Parts: sequence; structure tokens; C-alpha cells
Amino acid sequence: MTRLTGRFAPSPSGPLHFGSLVAGLASYCQAKSQQGDWLLRIEDVDTPRVVAGASDQILRDLEAFGFEWDGAVSYQSEGFEKYQHYLDKLLDKKDCYPCECSRRTLREQGVPSGPLGQIYPGNCRAKQLSLENHSIRLNTGHAQWIKFVDRVYGEFALNLSESVGDFVLRRADNIYSYHLAVVVDDELQNITEVVRGADLLENTCLHIYLQQKLGFKTPDYMHIPLVNNAQGVKLSKQTGANALDHRNPSRQLFAALGHLGQSPQRQLENAGPREILQWAVDNWSIVSIPVERAAVAETFET
Repeated sequence: MTRLTGRFAPSPSGPLHFGSLVAGLASYCQAKSQQGDWLLRIEDVDTPRVVAGASDQILRDLEAFGFEWDGAVSYQSEGFEKYQHYLDKLLDKKDCYPCECSRRTLREQGVPSGPLGQIYPGNCRAKQLSLENHSIRLNTGHAQWIKFVDRVYGEFALNLSESVGDFVLRRADNIYSYHLAVVVDDELQNITEVVRGADLLENTCLHIYLQQKLGFKTPDYMHIPLVNNAQGVKLSKQTGANALDHRNPSRQLFAALGHLGQSPQRQLENAGPREILQWAVDNWSIVSIPVERAAVAETFET
């Protein structure tokens, strides 16, 4: 029987915030409640966005909040050769192709937008462009529907050709895309279940399509409601969310459990982080997780 393996995969573009804590907590509880492994992956494939020292800060944050991961920490920046290996496989099969279109060019052409941005119309599919200095796109074909059953949101479907179009696997500056890196890493690390924010529901359809093209296994998926501030804006590094405060990790863990629909006893708020995490694992309930795509929570923003 395959051992259940989950993962938490933050990007070091800044410190962890309350929304990161919610995602990490959910993935940890889902894995540990089934006696599985919980891996830590630093998603630093987009090297220009990496903030110096952020990776080490993430490790310190997790330790301060009582988390213990299984095995060694993995870093996407150490995996460029494997990403190129699988990109070459797709190129050999003619599943992807070079593209010279920039976002600005597509915008000037009046290309419509979908849930993930500009819907690429396939302008360069038939062109014979060099692989150098061009992005590489995966051909999504015609009317390509991808469906999956999410552990929280139920059946979810997306027509890739109509809503996304051919999507980028490697940028023109030779940076591998999040989509390629995460799919390859999940396969090679034998990830059996992915737990992450509901803003990635649409991305999951891209990942499943790419898994099919590469002959990879498809893990189970569970998306959780995002954390919004009082203004209805998602907490993120890009919007300046406050970094986690090490002075009172228990209060923040307690609030994160509440956001996930769990019902910790009030006295647990005064317990240590490890005790709170153990309670969370022992009492973890998927059916209690709210089905809204996002919800306002106590975000510790000042």
C-alpha cells in the first residue's frame, strides 16, 4: 500500500504570513491524521523573485510554530536539470512549442482574459521558431476538458483551450514555470495528496493535463478557503501581509484552526504549539472545512 505523503511548498518571496500558516496547518493535519509523511519544499524556481534569507526564515517560522517535517528540505532551485529533462520529453513528442508572443503583444491584439489571465490563442503553434530566447508553451489542443473531484469543493472542471489556452512551461528568460516544476516535483517525491489554497483550483486542471502528457500519477487534491482581510483582499506577500509573529504562536494556530472550521476548545489557546498541533491532528475534520473560496478571518494585521 502506498504511504500517504503530503507537502507544504511555500515560495521564499517573503516571510510566511497568516494565510501561509493556514495552508501549512491544513496540509500538516491532513497528512499526519492519516499517519502520513509531511514534506517541506521551498519553491524557489522563480529565482528573480527570491528574497535573500527568506528560505531560512520560513524554516525558523515553522519550527517556532511547532511543525516538524519529514526528511530533508527540498529546493526547486536545485532541480533545473530534471525540469529540462521532462520538458525535452514534451518537445520530442511535439506536445509543446516555442512562442514569441509577449503579454504586451497579446494585450495589443485584444486577446480576452480567463480565470488565469490571457487566453492564449495559439499564434505560434505552426511557426518554426528557435528554442532559444523564446518561451515554451504546452499545446492544450481543442476543447480539452479536465475534471477532478476536490476533497472540499467536490467536482471541478475547466475547459483548458477555451479558458486558458496553451500555457507556458519555460519563460523566454529560461525560468521554468511553476506548473512544470510543481508537477515534476510532486511525481518524483511520490506526493499522494496536495492540500493548498482555493485560488489554485483552476491551476490544478493545468497540472492534471500536464501529468497526463508526462504519464505521471495524479494525486488527490484538497483546496482550502483563502484568508481575506477586513477589506476583502486576500492576504499575500504581494499585498504586504504581516509576517508571522513568533511572540504568540499558539493564538495564531488557534485562529487558523477556526478559519478551517475546526472547533478547538477555548482553553487550548493557552497551550503550547506542539499540544495544539497534536489536538488538531487527532481531531481533524475535512467535512468541517468551509466551502467558500475565501473568508474573512482574524488576520493579526495592524
